[in-house]
Amino acid sequence: MLQSKLFGKTFKEAPKDEVSTNAIFLARAGFIDKLTAGVYTYLPLGLRVLNKIKQIVREEMNAIDGQEILMPALQPKEIWEKTGRWTDPGKEVMFQFKGRSDKEFGLGWTAEEVITPLVKKFVNSYKDLPIALYQIQDKFRNEPRAKSGLMRGIEFSMKDLYSFHHNEKELEDYYQKALLAYQKIFNRCGLDSIVTEASGGSFSKYSHEFQVLTQYGEDTIFYCNQCHYAQNKEVAEYKAGDSCPKCKTGKIKEDKAIEVGNIFPLKTKYSEPFKLEYADETGKKQPVMMGCYGIGPSRVMGAIVEIYHDQNGIIWPESVAPFAVHLLQIGDDLAVAKLAQEVYDKILGLGLEILFDDRPGLTAGQKFADADLIGIPNRLVVSPKTNGKIEFKKRLEKDFELLDIKQVLAKIKA
Repeated sequence: MLQSKLFGKTFKEAPKDEVSTNAIFLARAGFIDKLTAGVYTYLPLGLRVLNKIKQIVREEMNAIDGQEILMPALQPKEIWEKTGRWTDPGKEVMFQFKGRSDKEFGLGWTAEEVITPLVKKFVNSYKDLPIALYQIQDKFRNEPRAKSGLMRGIEFSMKDLYSFHHNEKELEDYYQKALLAYQKIFNRCGLDSIVTEASGGSFSKYSHEFQVLTQYGEDTIFYCNQCHYAQNKEVAEYKAGDSCPKCKTGKIKEDKAIEVGNIFPLKTKYSEPFKLEYADETGKKQPVMMGCYGIGPSRVMGAIVEIYHDQNGIIWPESVAPFAVHLLQIGDDLAVAKLAQEVYDKILGLGLEILFDDRPGLTAGQKFADADLIGIPNRLVVSPKTNGKIEFKKRLEKDFELLDIKQVLAKIKA
């Protein structure tokens, strides 16, 4: 991709109405544009990152037998009345309105009321179970605190997986598989998540959140400094300094964290109001057991920026970076231009994603500042000062190397 053709620009100053780190850097670097509080357009750079996160999520959901579907975000009032959530907590979080003939609708902020009656149409016998279905869809929430960029949006991307089972043991087995899959997803995105016990509400003692430690976090967790057993502040039975109840040797610490995912053993909370049942081997009707597993790809994107940045800009992990390589041409010298074009063509030939800053008329300082702000992991510079070689530098590192083109290609391949 030629940067001269790239839609979107960088900005020196932070947007006046943004306070969170992720919103400031993503807007300044040309990844997102704010339409209104909690609602963003993903520009080409931002969409590339978001799609890479979604692809990681898809791969790990497919690996635990999840099948992808896409459900409507526009949903009729009746299905929400079945569970009582049209009014509680619907009025608090759901955008509700009337269409023609005074028919009432809402915009989905979760999907239990849609997925449960859908599955009921296809599940009759024990032979039809288990099933795991997921979608990646924009959700809508009438969020009163939409001030944290992608961390707390009114419109946001959400992956919700639902699993359907014969009994509680089968649900628990799948729940553990999903838990491990979630840890893989966050690891692949460069996030070191801590599985954290949280309130399970009316359907279980605990659900589980996936929390990433950072001083910029909105949540507070108490966790063991050795085995990382953890509880959310709202359900914490321990305090900082206590001995760990699990490993017995560690000490409980208190820290700020960002929640990047959660999972719930729903059991029969939604199958009962919709009468989602199956006939067992004897023909007797049994309630279907359900589990729910959520990740917000847009929230993950914001969390990555909150954790991976310095004073100059974003530092993307390789797995989700918009491009693998950022090539900077400094100056319009013919020999420099020829070498830069050769590097660009050969890296493209390797099948790698590369952003080529070919913009004329900009100083070296301007291009370096933009490269740091955008945060692509590998930077290559061709300039009169490199004397026919290429400067190679990692975004995470201060030092650079001068290499010939063969050495650069070998390094990029590695």
